[in-house]
Amino acid sequence: MKSIDLLREKIKKNKKNSKLQNELIELLENKTNEANIAYYTKSKSIMSDVEYDKLIEELKMLKSGLPIIEEMQISMISPLDNVGTGLEEIVSSLKKVVHDKKMLSLSKTKEVEELKSFLGNHEGLLSWKIDGLTIVLIYEKGKLIKGITRGNGVVGEDITHNAKVFKNIPLEIKYKGRLSLRGEAVIKYKDFDEINNKLEEKDKYKNPRNLCSGTVRLLDNEKCKERKVNFIGFKLIYVEDRKFIKKEEELKFLKEEGFEIVESVKVTKDTIEKAVIRHEEEVVNIEYATDGLVLTFDDIKYSEDLGVTSKTPKDSMAFKWTDELVKTKLLEVIWQCSRTGSINPIAVFENVEIEGTSVGRASLHNLSYVKQLKLGIGDEIMVYKANMIIPQLEKNLTKSDTLEIPSNCPLCNEKLDTLEQKEGEILFCSNENCKGKIVKKLVHFVSRDCMNIEGLSEGILEKLNKVGIIKNIKDIYKLENKKEEIINIEGLGEKSYNKMIESINKSKETYLYNFINSLGINQVGLNNSKLLVEFYDNDINKIIKSDMAGLESVEGFGEVIAKNVVRYFEDEKNVLEVMEIVSQLKLKTDEKKESSITGLTFVITGSVNSYKNRKELQKDIENLGGKVVTSVSSKVNYLINNDKESGSSKNKKAKELGIKIIREDEFIKMKEV
Repeated sequence: MKSIDLLREKIKKNKKNSKLQNELIELLENKTNEANIAYYTKSKSIMSDVEYDKLIEELKMLKSGLPIIEEMQISMISPLDNVGTGLEEIVSSLKKVVHDKKMLSLSKTKEVEELKSFLGNHEGLLSWKIDGLTIVLIYEKGKLIKGITRGNGVVGEDITHNAKVFKNIPLEIKYKGRLSLRGEAVIKYKDFDEINNKLEEKDKYKNPRNLCSGTVRLLDNEKCKERKVNFIGFKLIYVEDRKFIKKEEELKFLKEEGFEIVESVKVTKDTIEKAVIRHEEEVVNIEYATDGLVLTFDDIKYSEDLGVTSKTPKDSMAFKWTDELVKTKLLEVIWQCSRTGSINPIAVFENVEIEGTSVGRASLHNLSYVKQLKLGIGDEIMVYKANMIIPQLEKNLTKSDTLEIPSNCPLCNEKLDTLEQKEGEILFCSNENCKGKIVKKLVHFVSRDCMNIEGLSEGILEKLNKVGIIKNIKDIYKLENKKEEIINIEGLGEKSYNKMIESINKSKETYLYNFINSLGINQVGLNNSKLLVEFYDNDINKIIKSDMAGLESVEGFGEVIAKNVVRYFEDEKNVLEVMEIVSQLKLKTDEKKESSITGLTFVITGSVNSYKNRKELQKDIENLGGKVVTSVSSKVNYLINNDKESGSSKNKKAKELGIKIIREDEFIKMKEV
């Protein structure tokens, strides 16, 4: 570890040296990968859990501040990619196997009403969502021939040697055709406790899932046998010469063949609420870890006809009762400068596992929220994942209120202002020459929904800004004349230069709404940019000369957004920059079909079933000549919500204004007219 310690000392003296950071990252990744391989494939421990956790946290901190261009030099799989994933993808000598059928993640909800809406008039099966390691078993001529981990859903690992010693897997079944099924490998609570009770405190496992994940992937199947891994089947994937109509029949067939099958109950939209409540009461009696419920349509043909999105199957949905709250300790608050100048606080805390992944950071939103929480370094805090995705602080148990609020910008050191906004107080850097703001603005300008310039990562933009080649967004279109300067910058070269110039030239053919979005006008994102461009007939000159009265007539705009647009174009410097760039662009226009949707305005809320996501639905509406806005007003024609009876604010507002609420399938029928 001497070389690691030496690099740490060098970085302390020269914090901006990305080369040193990169070297340290590589050493840390080598060390933690070595520990992972030893622990999960050889059942040996080469460092304590505390030491390992510290290295992982250090890796996260280093990588979060590293320019993207530097990350490309790292060749090894980072252990950060495996934290909280059950470690299914850690480098090992296990053989990789491509799944016959890709495994997708389920869409999730915490609302029973959404389950009802999802089910509609169909029958479903409601079962436990088992918190284990997903395994596929394959049988031929009645014998188990293959056991495969989920892996990344496309490629798993061959763990046949361990599957054969699972406590309850039949090695031979009555059915002699080819058969494959999916299930969860679990270690039951009583067996987990028995294993942990034999270990010293420092060596104890955190939970049954972590123990099971490592055990299933051991090379030594004797060790796997000792740990009493069970397999709970939940899905028949393939059976050679049988045809079932209902999934309930498939599960019954698997049970008759000797498999332990997850408990399930048939439900309709009228009975599902009681079934959910009953499961919530019974969860304390379950022998193995569960993290919610799964609802799937019972009818097999209907399920197959629904198909899948790029990420989720359309025939099933996961349900969770409440957010999982976890206690941890606050280590630091980082104050980050955004492209608009607002200083955003980020909480850094001791890593905890929430909803199956490792979490160590969460947004603190604004200054008001920080003050409300009465934070101090070392405080005990409760964290959760909002919508099971975004880490959030729920409360501060200690409330020491000792956190030092910065008075100067962390990037340019200029004095910060405190501004009052609708959401609360924020810290704001008003220095227009703040390098942090400039780089963030450049990053936004080149992003996908803006000018979509590949080859200009944040790391490259930082370098070009640092040496004075790019001082503002218009300088991006002058890079062709800076070849010699660019190729001599460390980490770049002729290949990087050619890639960025090619992408810059390609970006010149774009839509006006992408360009407006790229300017970073406060609260004018892609959707509002489209509305603005359409209202002003795709004419940049009309937009520049727009006034409050006109802007407040734009669908979905109000006084605040209108003021932001007026304020932006009142600045002569902004106008000159915009016109200089526009003169180099070839602006495209959307070719919209005339349809029954043309001229109608929609708001979309809730989950979607027939489209991949709400963005895809919005694109369909816009291609048919309709508009999509984010808030319900008297100018809206339809609210699209698959749950018409939802108590959401948008549903209530629509009902108050007499706006028709339609489901996704009703919209599809409407557009076909």
